[in-house]
Amino acid sequence: MLTLTPVFTVSYEAKISFLFLSVMEFAVGFLANAFIVLVNVWDVVKKQPLNNCDIALLCLSITRLFLQGLLLLDAVQLACFQQMKDPLSHNYQAILTLWMIANQVSLWLAACLCLLYCSKIVRFSHTFPLHVASCVSRRFLQMLLVALLFSCICTALCLWDFFSRSPSTVTSILHVNNTEFNLQIAKLNFFYSFIFCNAGSVPPSLAFLVSSGVLVISLGSHMRTMKSHIGSSDPSLEAHIRAIIFLVSFLGFYVMSFCAALISIPLLVLWHNKGGVMVCIGMMAACPSGHAAILISGNAKLRRSVETMVFWLQSRQKVRRVHKVLPRTL
Repeated sequence: MLTLTPVFTVSYEAKISFLFLSVMEFAVGFLANAFIVLVNVWDVVKKQPLNNCDIALLCLSITRLFLQGLLLLDAVQLACFQQMKDPLSHNYQAILTLWMIANQVSLWLAACLCLLYCSKIVRFSHTFPLHVASCVSRRFLQMLLVALLFSCICTALCLWDFFSRSPSTVTSILHVNNTEFNLQIAKLNFFYSFIFCNAGSVPPSLAFLVSSGVLVISLGSHMRTMKSHIGSSDPSLEAHIRAIIFLVSFLGFYVMSFCAALISIPLLVLWHNKGGVMVCIGMMAACPSGHAAILISGNAKLRRSVETMVFWLQSRQKVRRVHKVLPRTL
C-alpha cells in the first residue's frame, strides 16, 4: 500500500514576498551584468580594442543576463502556475533545462577566464607549463571558441533529452496504471535528466579547480620570496590576490547555486515543498548578481567606469540644485 506524499503549500504573503525578492535580485543582477556589457560594447563603438579578459567578461555577462531572466521566469512559474500536487509542467521543465544549459556555459567561460589569469599572473619555471601558459595567452580566442563549441554540444544533448521526454510519453505511462508510484517515476525522470545535463560541467570544473590550485600555490611561493621586502608595493602580489578573490567567490557562488538546484529537485518532485524550492531559487538567483558585483569591484576598467558614472551623477545633481536656487535669488 503506497502512502501519498504530503503537499506543503505556502501562503499568499509568502508568494508575494518571494516574487518581490526575485524581482529585486533580477534587477540587481541585470544592472550589474548589463553594466559590464555596456562598458565593453562602448569600447568597441569607440574602436578601442578589447583584451582577452574583456572579451571573456563580456561573454560571461551576456550569459548571466540570460541566466537571470530564466531564474525570474522560474520564480514566476513556480509561484503562480506550478501546483505541487500536479506533475511538473512542460513549461517549468523547459525553464529548468534552459537554466542548466546557461549555467554550464557560464562555467565554461569562467574556466577560460581562470586559465587566462593563470597564464598572465603565475611565473612558471618549467618548460611545459611555460609553453602551456604562452599558448593560452596567444590563442585565448580559439580556446574560447572551443569552449563554446563544447557548450553547444552539451546544449544539443540536453535539448535532445528534454524533447525525448515529451508530455505524451509521460501521459502514456500514467494511463497504464494511474498510481502514485507511476507518478513518482515520471517525476524522477527529470531528476535523472538534471544529472545527465550537468555531466558536461565536469571538464570545466576540473580546469577551474586545477588553475585555482596553481594560483594558490603560486601565491604561497611568491609570498615566501617576498618576505624580505615587507612594506614595498608588489603589483604581482596584488594581481594574485585579485585573481584568487575572483576564483574563490565564483567557486563559492557556483557551488551554492548548484547545491541549491540539486536540493530543489527532490523538494519539488518528491516532497512537494514549495517553500523550500522558493528558498533554493532565491539562492540560485543571488549568485550571478553577487559575483558580477565582485567582478566590477575587482576590475580596474570597470571600477573607473563606475567612478566616472558616479561623478557624472553627482555633477548633474549639483547643476539641478543650482538651477533651483537661482530663480529664488532673482
